[in-house]
Amino acid sequence: MKKIFIDGRAGTTGLRIEERLNARSDLELLTLPEALRKDTAARAQMCNAADVVFLCLPDDTARAAVALVQNPATVVIDASTAHRTAPGWCYGFPELGETYRAAVAGGKRIAVPGCHASGFVALAAPLLRSGLLPRDALLHCFSLTGYSGGGKAMIAAYEAEGRSANDALAAPQQYALGQTHKHLPEMQRIAGLGTPPVFCPIVADYDCGMEVTIPLHRAQLRSGTAAADVLHCLSMAYANAALIQVREQTNEAANANILKGKDRMEITVAGNEERLLLIARFDNLGKGASGAAVQCLNLAIGAEETEGLVL
Repeated sequence: MKKIFIDGRAGTTGLRIEERLNARSDLELLTLPEALRKDTAARAQMCNAADVVFLCLPDDTARAAVALVQNPATVVIDASTAHRTAPGWCYGFPELGETYRAAVAGGKRIAVPGCHASGFVALAAPLLRSGLLPRDALLHCFSLTGYSGGGKAMIAAYEAEGRSANDALAAPQQYALGQTHKHLPEMQRIAGLGTPPVFCPIVADYDCGMEVTIPLHRAQLRSGTAAADVLHCLSMAYANAALIQVREQTNEAANANILKGKDRMEITVAGNEERLLLIARFDNLGKGASGAAVQCLNLAIGAEETEGLVL
C-alpha cells in the first residue's frame, strides 16, 4: 500500500485530490493535525515518510517544500507553477507521447500542467509536431474559466452571501492583460512554438469548467491543409488516450462547464474551411488540476491510469 501526503490539502486543488483518493484501498493518506498543517518540521517528516507527495502550494512555498524531501524514493507531484519548465522535472501530460508517459511513470519529480496550458498544449502540440502548423506560427488563444481556478479568495468573493446581481463580478472579466500570464512559458515550450501566443484568459461567474480556443485562418496552416486534416491529426494523436476524446464538429453551443466534476477533456474542431476554431473543454479542477495530478500518481505507482478518476 502506497503512502500519500498532500502538502496543502486545505486548498482547492488539495481538497479535490483528497476526494479522489479517499475511497481507494491501495493508498494510505498521511495527514497532519490542523495545528501542525504549516509546521515545517512536521511537514518534512510526512514528506519523507510518504511514497508520493502532492504539493498544492503557492509557487515559492512549493519550491521550499521540495527541499524538505530528502528520501530518494519519494515521488513529488507539484501542482503549482514552480517547476513546469524547470530542469529535472517531467511535464505531467502523458498524452503528449510515449516519452512524456515514460517520464511520468518513472519520474521522481513531476509537474502538473497549468489549467489553461493543458487545453492549449493539447490542441497545438500535435499540429506543430505533424507540420500542419509551422513552429514560427503566431497564434492566439482565449480561454474561459470558472472562478474556482482562482483559489479560495476568489471563490469566497464570487460566492459571498448577499452579492448583487449587478456587481462587478457578474460580468466576465478578462485578466493578465500585460501578456505575462504565468502559464505562457509552458504553453510555448511544451507546444513547441517559437513565439508565445497572444493569450486572453477570461474568468466568469460560474464555479467550474474551462473552454480553451485557438482560432486559425487556413492560411496559417501548411499549404493544402483542410479542416478534415486538422481533425484527423488530433484524432490520431489521442486515439488511445483514456482521458482525451476528439469529437466531430456539431452546431450546438460549446458550453464551458459541460465537463464540470469530470477528469477528462473533449476536443472539437469547429468553423469552416477558411476559419477554424480548435476547442478544448474540461474542468479546470479536473484535467486542469487535481484530475491530472491523480492521473500522474496512477502512472507513477503503476496503477490503472484512470483509477479513482471521474470520467
